[in-house]
Amino acid sequence: MNNRGGIGISAAILLISFILISITIASIMTGGTTEPSEENMDEILDDVLDEISTYLQIKDMMGKYYSTGGEQRIEKIAIMIKPLISQDIDMSELTIKLCDGNTVKMLGYSGNAELIESNSLFEHPVWNNITDSNFGFVVIHDKDRSLVDYDAINDNTDMAYIIINLSEEFSMVKGETMDVTLFPSTGIQKAITLKAPLPMKQLVNLW
Repeated sequence: MNNRGGIGISAAILLISFILISITIASIMTGGTTEPSEENMDEILDDVLDEISTYLQIKDMMGKYYSTGGEQRIEKIAIMIKPLISQDIDMSELTIKLCDGNTVKMLGYSGNAELIESNSLFEHPVWNNITDSNFGFVVIHDKDRSLVDYDAINDNTDMAYIIINLSEEFSMVKGETMDVTLFPSTGIQKAITLKAPLPMKQLVNLW
């Protein structure tokens, strides 16, 4: 790990301490008579440590419904990632696992990463280069074009959506969930669960 990584983790450890102190102070100031439960403390620490160990933060998860055979199905998903610290992470070595509870599918990087510019996220031309067996990126912020030109994110201001085309058998209907696991080149895996909400509109959040 380089110096920036070491400094970032040291800062994160201090952040954990400040969070725990703040929770206790807030409890006292608001008249709370009990300290935060051990379960709540463990949940906070797990969330922070998870982000430290993977170097990646998940900032947004979206999906788009399409009408297929008279049924509304999510066929495209977009997951925004952002580095926790300024650290070189080779995104060409990122592998993604999809699991719908019955089938597991592994996706590799397609080599396609383009700036969003004036395009709409789910109508960006880069989707045309993505199949149901790989993924690409719609880049939101990349001041030195590291992801666009060199397949890497290297600054904690970099932001990009991982874009995934779901095959028909993997498309999601209301109420279904999908586990998505990111295996980055730096840090350990990060797992998230996507939840398909009621299709009241085409674009939906998957938190």
